Amino acid sequence: MASRSTNTPGVRERARAWVGDVDASLLGLCLASVAVVVAGGLVQVSFGAYSMTILEAWRAVFDPQILFDLRVWQVLLLGGQVNPDALLHPLAWDSLVVDASLPEMNRRSLIVWNIRLPRVLVGVLVGMNLAVSGAIFQAVTRNELASPFILGVSSGAGLMILLTLVVFSGLATLLPLIASAGGAVAFLVVYAIAWKNGTSPVRLVLAGVIVSTVFGSLQTAMFFFADDIGIVQSAIAWTTGSLTGTDWEQVRMALPWTVVAMGLSLFSSRQLNVLLLGENTARSLGMSVEKVRFALSGVAVLAASASIAVAGIVGFIGLIVPHMVRNIVGSDYRKLVVGCVFAGPALMVGADVGARLALSPTQIPVGIVTGLVGGPYFLYLMRRQQHMGEI
Repeated sequence: MASRSTNTPGVRERARAWVGDVDASLLGLCLASVAVVVAGGLVQVSFGAYSMTILEAWRAVFDPQILFDLRVWQVLLLGGQVNPDALLHPLAWDSLVVDASLPEMNRRSLIVWNIRLPRVLVGVLVGMNLAVSGAIFQAVTRNELASPFILGVSSGAGLMILLTLVVFSGLATLLPLIASAGGAVAFLVVYAIAWKNGTSPVRLVLAGVIVSTVFGSLQTAMFFFADDIGIVQSAIAWTTGSLTGTDWEQVRMALPWTVVAMGLSLFSSRQLNVLLLGENTARSLGMSVEKVRFALSGVAVLAASASIAVAGIVGFIGLIVPHMVRNIVGSDYRKLVVGCVFAGPALMVGADVGARLALSPTQIPVGIVTGLVGGPYFLYLMRRQQHMGEI
């Protein structure tokens, strides 16, 4: 009893300290972002060829008979029912899923869960990945203009995915890994071009523009090697960034890489803060700057590539979301990364609602909407700040 009473105050004190450390602005940002995602998601699942009210969509999304049915989640997240014998025998993993049919649902629930809801979830994953990737690149390069799009990572990943779709279509299941390889190569090329006894924000941005232009030209050239006009049309939509036609396959493709990238990003927030202090200060604190920089760049490339593999090249999310979050919660990456995890999906889902409903029934690529929003915001940043570049 004495031991329990001795430990209790310590637990209570730690709990009070944790509550006291919660930043009100960060909490407000997270709650507002969740509200935007929920509202945007309900709008998304309510509109389509089969119309339903928001209340009917809400009931379909939160139907307890679906939410708490393990068979549904086995089909949606794993592609079917798990074969328990395959779990015990690694050589039989090709038969891991034995039943890929959804349990019986009413028409409304089937449309919401199997067709419309995956688009919202893919938007959440894409926004999360791009926002965090941009925040990491801005810390690694100490350049507030850095983003996967500007640094050439998007173009490199895009070129590899387009090459896979046109030439090596049998490798489509490995798109996240292939995109990561392309993004990593592109970033290394940018870094090599910008290196001259070190790098500078201006050289990194200029090198990124050069690599993006070259890789973009190669992407356009790939269209001439496609024999199927359907592949060309899907590739054009993909290069502008689109969530149209996404389903649970894209969710399953992006989810594991997103979990890994977000976990590493949150775990590395302290290293990101140290990098912002400058190379000399970081080295004086015992950090191996180059190793940490490239390791964190790898995390950023993985996050960006996972989103590009399922939604194509969506511009400006990785640039403007870290700025928006930084204006609210400050430059501490322990808060900034968390804010990006919530704000990125809010902006992406909101933009996709606009892309879907602005010219209804015609749907435009979400990359067009993010460009129309991100361009003016970037100009606003340039006009407001006297010095753009290093952070």
